[in-house]
Amino acid sequence: MKIWTSEHTFNHPWETVAQAAWRKYPNPMNPAVLGTDVVERQVVNGVLHTHRLVSSKWGIPGWAQRLVGPSNICYASEQSQVNPSKRHMELKTRNLTFGSFIAVDETLSYEPHPEDRNKTLLKQEAVVTVQGIPLNSYMEDILTKTIMLNANKGRQAIEWVIGIIDKEVTDLKLSAAKSTDELKKSLESARRSMDEFSTTAKKTLDDIHNFTSSSNIPEF
Repeated sequence: MKIWTSEHTFNHPWETVAQAAWRKYPNPMNPAVLGTDVVERQVVNGVLHTHRLVSSKWGIPGWAQRLVGPSNICYASEQSQVNPSKRHMELKTRNLTFGSFIAVDETLSYEPHPEDRNKTLLKQEAVVTVQGIPLNSYMEDILTKTIMLNANKGRQAIEWVIGIIDKEVTDLKLSAAKSTDELKKSLESARRSMDEFSTTAKKTLDDIHNFTSSSNIPEF
């Protein structure tokens, strides 16, 4: 069994990082993860519980595939909890493919940094266990190194998604400002039209009054 742990600080608030974590896959940094599918989702006492199926390509060496089987597409089960009131998000993932020989239990925890609430601390742990096949310790080393490399790609992906979110927010603000300007112009145009209508109507009434006052209208 091999255990790998790591911590990383994002210079973004927890709400931003948590949102980006949901949208992390797929991404260009780690194309091995093909996507995620929601199996079940519910809110219990204000906590969001989600079960997702993660599909990916492990890229196991050919000699290892002869021992555990081909690795075209591998699946993992992800259980997560998001508690917005406590600003805590936790994801636990375990592989389903190769489960008879390989167990990879990974836990990711996102919470505000204890020294700066405007930053987010990511704690990550992976426990790798290989059994029932030769060279199990060697396989555990390979998988642990792969997890370490993918963890770095995952952090880059979070920053990538945050960049997308920032752009979306900027575009939304610009769109809202444009809509507000267009509304102001429409209201100003409508006001001018009403003023012109009022002026025209007043002039017409004045003309009618002047006409009736100056005309010799016979009495019957």
